[in-house]
Amino acid sequence: MIITVTKEDYTTMKLMKQDRKSRYTRMVLKDTLIEIMKEKPLSKITIKELCEKADLNRSTFYAHYSNPYELLQDIEEETLSWLKEALISIANKNEKEEMIPLLEDLFQYLARNSNHLQVLLSEQGSPGFQKQLFTLVYQECNFSASVSQKLNLPENEDYFIFIVNGSVGLIQHWLKNGLKKSPKEMSEIIYKMTSVIL
Repeated sequence: MIITVTKEDYTTMKLMKQDRKSRYTRMVLKDTLIEIMKEKPLSKITIKELCEKADLNRSTFYAHYSNPYELLQDIEEETLSWLKEALISIANKNEKEEMIPLLEDLFQYLARNSNHLQVLLSEQGSPGFQKQLFTLVYQECNFSASVSQKLNLPENEDYFIFIVNGSVGLIQHWLKNGLKKSPKEMSEIIYKMTSVIL
């Protein structure tokens, strides 16, 4: 049996190979930037240093990004996009049996990406990213609709701000101290703490 490959098939295969290579190059650049940011602020990182550490040439870098700030922005946007989807799923659940597995999925993602998130949520990370993170949580948890109904108190927004800041602070502590608790344990802790207040 003779298998014929058309010109369109060849073009598709070539594009798929290029796409895989491009994704791999971007991943290497992202991982390298995060590693360097553990030692120094973004403003002190040069493209030359980044390329040397990633073992890539400058033209490869410029094929994907114009500068390290754009590279960091790509990392931040990717992280926020995933977290937005996770928060939408969590915000639509009310029962513990529904929420715990979703919270556990969230903590598993945080654990898998702990190397990046430790930097993004540290003093080395961008304050803009951290502000976007808090804004995302406030928006996707639909504070005005859900929490206001549960809390018939004039200071109800204060409770919500306390929960969000406390949860993010706990996550930062968990990441910084080597993920000593499992994602399941962390999901139980967050659920218990927030349900006591709400």
